[in-house]
Amino acid sequence: LAPTRELAVQIEDTIKLLAKGAHISTALVLGGVSRFSQVKKIAPGVDILIATPGRLTDLVREGDLILADTKWLVLDEGDRMLDMGFINDVKRIAKATAPDRQTALFSATMPDEIAELAKGLLKNPVRVEVSPQSTTAAEIVQSVVLARTRQ
Repeated sequence: LAPTRELAVQIEDTIKLLAKGAHISTALVLGGVSRFSQVKKIAPGVDILIATPGRLTDLVREGDLILADTKWLVLDEGDRMLDMGFINDVKRIAKATAPDRQTALFSATMPDEIAELAKGLLKNPVRVEVSPQSTTAAEIVQSVVLARTRQ
């Protein structure tokens, strides 16, 4: 799941590039595109489905897509999904997937609401944090020298 159409398209492009020659089928499901063509593409089943929460929730609610056999659920930019009001859609989608699925949640920030969502969705989670960029070491002196064009 990706919070925006643009990110979903980027993810699909990357997956297609990485899976080239591996016979892995993908489908992109997002709002603003013909629902009929999306349903037609996913009808036979796909290996990897990339979606925005709103359209995926619609397809599940209408019975066009059954997620019961979903083995992996990846939530990209969880904080953005929260900011954009998709948290309830994410919960509905997760509930529609297999109870023994593996879930990965990626988020640039970890507000309380995302931490609570993680508790509800993840089993035995491992938290990986990237430390902020370090500042310049105190013992290094920096300076700027302006020179004329001829110099």
